[in-house]
Amino acid sequence: MSTTTLTPLTIADAEILVATAARAAEAAGVTVSVTVLDAGGHLLAFRRDDRAVLISGETSTRKAYTALQLDAPTADLVDLVKPDGPFHSLTTALDRPLLFIAGGIPVHRDGRLVGAIGVGGGAPEQDHSFAAAALAELGR
Repeated sequence: MSTTTLTPLTIADAEILVATAARAAEAAGVTVSVTVLDAGGHLLAFRRDDRAVLISGETSTRKAYTALQLDAPTADLVDLVKPDGPFHSLTTALDRPLLFIAGGIPVHRDGRLVGAIGVGGGAPEQDHSFAAAALAELGR
């Protein structure tokens, strides 16, 4: 029987994710908040640009949490919670609110879920692209 040790998402990883997403947003002229959660949903790193709208801190965290819990990018889930979607009641079914707006992406290592990143403050497509840029940098 072989055992594989999974390396969890570290503080150093989280700092790379936050810094890269923030740089991507800054390059686009967008002010954002970035949240990184570990596999248990615990906060590893958070950054809110001085000029970002205050609610972006909450949206970035909820996007990360949603991506983590459903192990899917929030951009891929938007249609599922529309009134005619199969998960339309999921937005209010749990104690901890989920947020089905693009900008949250799960983080995998060796094919296993180790955390998630959420970006809030820009247009949903922008937030998703900033999070994706951060994941690409982490994967280098």
